[in-house]
Amino acid sequence: MPIVLITGGARSGKSRHAEARVRAFPGRPVYIATAEALDDEMTERIAKHRARRGNEWVEREVPLDLVQALIETDGGGARLVDCLTLWLSNLLHAKRDWPRAVSELADGLSRQRSPVVMVTNEVGLGIVPDNALARAYRDAAGHMNQTMADIADEVEFVVAGLPIKLK
Repeated sequence: MPIVLITGGARSGKSRHAEARVRAFPGRPVYIATAEALDDEMTERIAKHRARRGNEWVEREVPLDLVQALIETDGGGARLVDCLTLWLSNLLHAKRDWPRAVSELADGLSRQRSPVVMVTNEVGLGIVPDNALARAYRDAAGHMNQTMADIADEVEFVVAGLPIKLK
């Protein structure tokens, strides 16, 4: 089954496009959310995403154990992971070994039977961040995105709501 990576900038239309891709596969779609509602703004963003998707989705909230969630949901409908860069941020804040987690994710994706569509942010197109933490995050995201793009069957870049096929 295909592994699809959808990347782009903030508010580019990545999630909406990814949702459409997942709904195109047979079966009930599964939404694997990596975001946590830690403040009012994120709570509102999550609510807007849920309202847009409607009730047809099976929803799993998974801030850290993404590979386990993919294993547990495999064999049903297509899964949407939204988003990898939030997952990476969660790993960094939890002081987890993010290179190992990314490697385990890449390995776990190779064994999936049901389609997986992953959303990630392209954070390396702007100016070089002015602090070490932001630079480390940008570098980690770049490494993760390259790893996922390498193992993905398809890669799309979304700009202004329009997907551009890269792979």
